[in-house]
Amino acid sequence: MATQLIHDDTSNAAPDTIVLIHGLWMTPRSWQAWVAFYEARGYRVLTPTYPGMEGEVEALREDASPIAALSVQKVVDHLDAYVRALPSQPILIGHSFGGTLVQLLLDRGLGAAGVAIDSAPVRGVYPIPFSQVRSTFPVLHNPWNVSRAVPFTHEQFHYAFTNTLSDEESRAAYERYAVAAPGRILFEGASINIDWNTAAQVDFRKADRAPLFFIAGEHDHIMPPSVNLANARAYESGVVAYQEMPGRDHYIVGEKGWEEVAGLALGWARAPEAMGLA
Repeated sequence: MATQLIHDDTSNAAPDTIVLIHGLWMTPRSWQAWVAFYEARGYRVLTPTYPGMEGEVEALREDASPIAALSVQKVVDHLDAYVRALPSQPILIGHSFGGTLVQLLLDRGLGAAGVAIDSAPVRGVYPIPFSQVRSTFPVLHNPWNVSRAVPFTHEQFHYAFTNTLSDEESRAAYERYAVAAPGRILFEGASINIDWNTAAQVDFRKADRAPLFFIAGEHDHIMPPSVNLANARAYESGVVAYQEMPGRDHYIVGEKGWEEVAGLALGWARAPEAMGLA
């Protein structure tokens, strides 16, 4: 699908720093290849994590209590302080819940440009596809999980994240990258459109927001293209564009061909422009 430019009425500067923001069930380790890709192109690349999640994957599997304590508000405030401490505005690139965080940070006036990849939605986005319900059911079926860190089994991970990969490829990704996710953030997401006080909301009419680009994977189960396109179309001002990547699932930042996605994200962030409506 060609890039869909939803709105275009702001301009963008050229930053020298990229901040990569991971999603749920992941850590900054998921960005390792992207760091090298962007550093080779002359960028300073930073991969902040959520407060308390500074340890490695293996340590977080042993003790997931820092994950259980997280909420949308805690995470976005933590990243807000992190970005404000930088000497200049960076390009913000987020995957999954990281895409939500990019939207929230741009809404706060941060970032020179933002790219939301397979993004979880903000308040005001209404599609809830069946595959999304099935993907999050392992957490949301039990209300006690709201205060827990909840891991996926490999089978659940394969359905939600890596459904286009073989079982062997999926298991390798699971073993290297997967950690538990904060139940509270999943429950906040499930109630996002009935909670007037949710931290996951933006001003869709904000005119001075940095450019924002949504990239969706055609076969993503947990954050399907319909969710990302509805999110992009909810914005009423600013530069907001959307593109669907054929054949990709939620593991779009790590599956074969991730370089194309990384290049597309950077190219657009450096020079947001209309590429035609599909």
